[in-house]
Amino acid sequence: MSEKTFPLSKTELEELSKTYPTPFYLYDEKAIRNNAREIIRAYGLFPGFKEHFAVKALPNPFILKILAAEGFGADCSSLPELLLAEMAGIKGGDIMFSSNNTPAAEYREARRLGAVINLDDFTHIEFMEKNAGIPELVSCRYNPGPLKSGNAIIGKPEEAKYGFTREQILAAYPLLRDKGAKRFALHTMVASNELSLDYHIETARMIFELAVEIKEKTGISMEFVNLGGGVGIPYRPEDKAVDYQGLAKGIETAYRSIIVPAGLAPLGVRIEWGRTVTGPHGWLVTRAIHAKNIYRNFIGLDACMADLMRPALYGAYHHITVPGKESETFTEIFDVTGSLCENNDKFAIRRTLPKIVPGDFVILHDAGAHGRAMGFNYNGKLRCGELLLRNNGSIVQIRRAETAEDYFSTLDRDALRDFNSSVR
Repeated sequence: MSEKTFPLSKTELEELSKTYPTPFYLYDEKAIRNNAREIIRAYGLFPGFKEHFAVKALPNPFILKILAAEGFGADCSSLPELLLAEMAGIKGGDIMFSSNNTPAAEYREARRLGAVINLDDFTHIEFMEKNAGIPELVSCRYNPGPLKSGNAIIGKPEEAKYGFTREQILAAYPLLRDKGAKRFALHTMVASNELSLDYHIETARMIFELAVEIKEKTGISMEFVNLGGGVGIPYRPEDKAVDYQGLAKGIETAYRSIIVPAGLAPLGVRIEWGRTVTGPHGWLVTRAIHAKNIYRNFIGLDACMADLMRPALYGAYHHITVPGKESETFTEIFDVTGSLCENNDKFAIRRTLPKIVPGDFVILHDAGAHGRAMGFNYNGKLRCGELLLRNNGSIVQIRRAETAEDYFSTLDRDALRDFNSSVR
């Protein structure tokens, strides 16, 4: 079972909302740091271990700075994410650049920062050579196709747009060596939000075996393997959180049975977790503003799917609690909705909850990853801000809420004036 808690009382929320009106995201620095330390404690048994936090999960330099202080690097997939890592003081080999369908300018920026470039396609070897040059250290992303199952979020590997086939991988490393690369790494990412330890251990075995095969067939040794991310979190109270120690021990067993006998030790091991690092330690804080009773009972919030789109996009579950009503009996059945002009703008469907009335705070749990990061502006909706609960109990704003001026800021006002004068 996973206990769903929130670090502030209703009284504290009332006071906080006087300065920062809902909706907003709140992240818990202490909990994030403690979680980061647990990850490093579990995986520290591997040589050259590095966790590259998946910036896409929570792209805020305040959070990246906290994680960098705990020894984390960054996993980036775009030019702005590379700049965010640099802004947080993360540079060089502590950055892995795992992009796909990559523009030339992004390869050049990754080279400037000294990031480890993780190629997504065989044709990108020539493309990168032409536009950014071949780095000394280069990684390739493996897609096992039908040899490995995926899940609902990331899809089946053989249907995914990511990575090299096994045959392409075996051809890629000698070609990279011929073009000047001297150090090599291997990467895979085949699932998202997966709670099964066996699944992740099996993934490690697969990539260890491939590293051995590459050595046997090409003579090229990997400096490290990156096992990717994809470790899930217990969104539902009945879910069980992943045991970091148990997972690391299972992967170590595979390492000792595959890598050590092949003479490839010490092979570095890296990961790129995002969701499991910050996800459970962030909340979307919102208020009920309307109650509607037609064919169903609806509670309308001042947040919408522009603030948290996972339920609408994936049918994802986010636990909901109502501050001040934690001990009340759950007697009501609601669809919990936002105000977007889309009927799937729902945080919960037919959810059993305590009685909610306009003015009540509503907390959506486990929103600290892939929440604010996936926000958008459809319907002219303005994305909410982000707050950080510091170790000392103070709360600071780490991203303000958007304003209407932000929404209009990319319009060319001069061109609009000229256009207006020409239109009759």
